[in-house]
Amino acid sequence: MSPIHRRPLLPVALVSLILSAGAASACDAGRVVGTQVDGASAGIAGVRVSDGRRIVETGADGRFEGLSGRDAPVFVIKPAGWTLPREGANPAFWRAAGSRGDACTFTLQAGEAAGTLDVAVFADPQTGTADEVGYYDRAVVEAARAVGPFGLGLMLGDVTNDEPALYPLIDRATARLDTPWLHAPGNHDLDFDATDDAGSTASFRAAYGPETYAWETPQANVLVLDNVIYQPGARPAYVGGLREDQFAFVEAYLAAVPVDRLLVVAAHVPWFDTASAGAPETMRSADRARLFAALQRHPRVLLLTGHRHTQQHVWHDAATGWHGERPLHEYNVGAVSGAFWSGAPDADGVPDATMADGTPNGFATLHIEADGAYRLAWHPARTSDDPATTQAMGLHAPRVLRQGAYPAWGVYANVYMGQADTRVEFRVGDGAWVPMRRVERADPRLLLENARDDLADALRGLDRSPEATPSMHLWRGALPTDRAVGEHVVEVRVFDAWQGEQRARTTYRLDRFESAGSRP
Repeated sequence: MSPIHRRPLLPVALVSLILSAGAASACDAGRVVGTQVDGASAGIAGVRVSDGRRIVETGADGRFEGLSGRDAPVFVIKPAGWTLPREGANPAFWRAAGSRGDACTFTLQAGEAAGTLDVAVFADPQTGTADEVGYYDRAVVEAARAVGPFGLGLMLGDVTNDEPALYPLIDRATARLDTPWLHAPGNHDLDFDATDDAGSTASFRAAYGPETYAWETPQANVLVLDNVIYQPGARPAYVGGLREDQFAFVEAYLAAVPVDRLLVVAAHVPWFDTASAGAPETMRSADRARLFAALQRHPRVLLLTGHRHTQQHVWHDAATGWHGERPLHEYNVGAVSGAFWSGAPDADGVPDATMADGTPNGFATLHIEADGAYRLAWHPARTSDDPATTQAMGLHAPRVLRQGAYPAWGVYANVYMGQADTRVEFRVGDGAWVPMRRVERADPRLLLENARDDLADALRGLDRSPEATPSMHLWRGALPTDRAVGEHVVEVRVFDAWQGEQRARTTYRLDRFESAGSRP
């Protein structure tokens, strides 16, 4: 979401384009071979293969034909129960445009785990320097290693900040999670010297393959979409949406896939519009309506998006073009880079990176049961010994209040995964639990950080923390002042829709105030 700038295409992308233009046969045809647990190999029938527009199936001998591998990457739609070899974090499910001969054979390996699936969900690492890749590795990858292992990883775009030369470096860090990763491109993964939208992801394709594709596990089907439309010479230079060739693939895939399984749709730009009044729409409403129409026959769909460097849940209904029996859930995931790796560094040199809505930078997890039921959680990149800052929430309360003062001051709870109907309560000491009220205000903890930046005589880090904006998941409760003088414990509990009851606590003190005239 920062200003757009981009250096020329990487040479590897240019090579890919030249091969694409010059290949005579490419992967228009090929074969899918399966390796069983006992080592036996044979062609696999019924596996779907695509060039991003057409979808064909392999025959009895595992062979396929009828694609256009000269013009686009050819990829296999990985069927449930199989895995693929991978290089580091990146599975070998695609072949570059122009590939031919033996390269057009895909090898699947039997034995993908059934039962449950744990997915790591990363959005917007947005690394612009080797130092920022280091922050990503030391803070976020290390935190994910402590939470994992995972059966799958999803990267929701903006892998780097307009620096595709950093792809190999960040891939090495991601590979430490020993997980196959699927990538969707973001607006900072574009080549802005391209002449059209299809050409704007050449550098991304050279590293990660197709931008729109599908992947199937025993627990769910995953549809990865490039929903960033590049608009050369226009303002803004990109908008959310899908091209006609993408719709051809998506509609063909969704029309044939069984509807009794969870469908996870991963993309970069939110499907809800975020434009201010009078500004151009950020997501083309006609494209959203067409996608939602294709999704409507699927009763269980979860949308995952990034891009905004804040976090919230949106439930789509007729107002946004969704006409299913139940609202459609979109989780707009917070950023790995938080507020673009900004803020004062900690003792390890990693910037604070708190987002503008008060959410700490980090990553999400998606746990999927065998029947497709799912649970979501947010994981801050760094933990704290402070009981007021847990994985689920961060608390703020004044340190001291006057005994007997009007109770105009409150405790705030930023519940990172909170929604409009989330139940949040607090109590003081062993008192009764009292409901807290959801408010759309700036997180006081980030406001304090803004004040520290304002008052500092020197820069506290490379970039200041972001200016605090109203949070969609902030709750407030008025602190009582009619208690005894001394310290009081404030406890907050949240009833999380997926993780159950979560608690945090802080303290405040009540003092008597004695004016100068009343002192002996």
